[in-house]
Amino acid sequence: MRLAVLRRHGILILIVLTLTTFATSARSAGPNDTITLQKILARLIGEEAVSQGAWNKLAYLTDRIGPRLSGSPGAAEAIVWATQEFHRDGFRPVTEKIMVPHWVRGEETAGIVSPAPRKLLVTALGMSVPTPPDGITADLVEAGSLDELKALGEKVRGKIVLFYRVMQRDREGDDYGPGANLRFRGASAAARLGAVGMLLRSLGTLSAHLPHTGTMGYEDGVEQIPAAALAAEDADLLHRLLASGDPVRVRLTLGCHLLPDAESANVMADLKGRTHPEEFVVIGGHLDSWDLGNGAIDDGAGVAVSMEALRLLKTLGLQPRRTIRAVLFMNEENGTRGGKGYAEAHRGELEKHVAAVESDSGAGPPIGFGVTAGPGSVERVASIAQALEPVGEAHFVKTGGGGTDIGPMKTAGVPLLSLRQDMTYYFDYHHTAADTLDKVDPRALADNAVAMAYMAYALADLDAPLPRIPEDQRQDGEK
Repeated sequence: MRLAVLRRHGILILIVLTLTTFATSARSAGPNDTITLQKILARLIGEEAVSQGAWNKLAYLTDRIGPRLSGSPGAAEAIVWATQEFHRDGFRPVTEKIMVPHWVRGEETAGIVSPAPRKLLVTALGMSVPTPPDGITADLVEAGSLDELKALGEKVRGKIVLFYRVMQRDREGDDYGPGANLRFRGASAAARLGAVGMLLRSLGTLSAHLPHTGTMGYEDGVEQIPAAALAAEDADLLHRLLASGDPVRVRLTLGCHLLPDAESANVMADLKGRTHPEEFVVIGGHLDSWDLGNGAIDDGAGVAVSMEALRLLKTLGLQPRRTIRAVLFMNEENGTRGGKGYAEAHRGELEKHVAAVESDSGAGPPIGFGVTAGPGSVERVASIAQALEPVGEAHFVKTGGGGTDIGPMKTAGVPLLSLRQDMTYYFDYHHTAADTLDKVDPRALADNAVAMAYMAYALADLDAPLPRIPEDQRQDGEK
């Protein structure tokens, strides 16, 4: 596999070196003071092809540590590993304490009582309350949306609500948002109408009997009812039984529970800028993962890409004008305490944050960058990204960038970017027990690390930083 990667990237290096000099050049200190962005890219490609550093980092994180839900032993072990890995790469990492939710899954079973007794494959939604020890048994009622649920009115009382919505496969993952909103708000919406439980057709695009977990929330003042996701095939079965007109009765047992908040941390390291070290470009992903799988695509890949981007630049002696800071955020999945905590801890210096780039869209081939910033920023980033043409589709740039963890910086006007990946197959395994290392293509991961390193360097070395997000567009960030 390594020889194939080397041959591929060797060709890319030749292509990059034959490009005409790009109009925007980035200068580095010392002997590299005339180096262009194209030559920087060639060096990044070559170094990552030889080292496979991103793959090695991801392999250890997933195979040796595994699931990393906030508050768990795995999350604590990941913090230690990340700190040590930054040290090994020549940095002086810092851990910043945050308090995170500590939710534990426990028992989870479900089955059809009538008209056709059958075991159902189910998993609790993150932050759900448990059922009574003996579970709950009730008739089922179906809705495809919150509006459909509301129209059912009194028919919901005493029932378990099945939210049935089939998620569509999409390269950009655009169909996930509406489903995630249903998952997050559905339990309280059902409880307001007297429901005793909630089931959701998993937010996934593969029929492989895999239930997909994910976070949900409860509204203040509304009764909290247990909530779980069903494997697609089992939800489809219930849908067909309900369509036949017969009453469908199900049983649900969840043993999940919430413990007191646990101490945890974000982990970060800096590559100091040569002329403006007090100004920052942040790059990052989230260190935590759900507990079902090993968190390879969500978001071990983003962690590995961000850490490796910093290592690549340091190894090659590439020091931009401003500091590049890699931040590994904790608790993106079920609380977003890491992103909020970083913004709060650094509130006094957010005016010196000139950009933030997040990688949290899996490990597919890079398909470019999304940008949320001031006027003209999309065009400037697109100009910078032209040199990335040899790296898949990483040179494409579109309006709309950011992410859950860097979103809280939006209120300070920090320009937000997202490293976009091809998400065609991402939601096949997202939030499931199948989120494991074998789902990651080493070449695509290497391309993402190179794209992140290149963009971070280019943004940090601009003569003048990107325009900040206008005041009237600085509403709270994502999630």
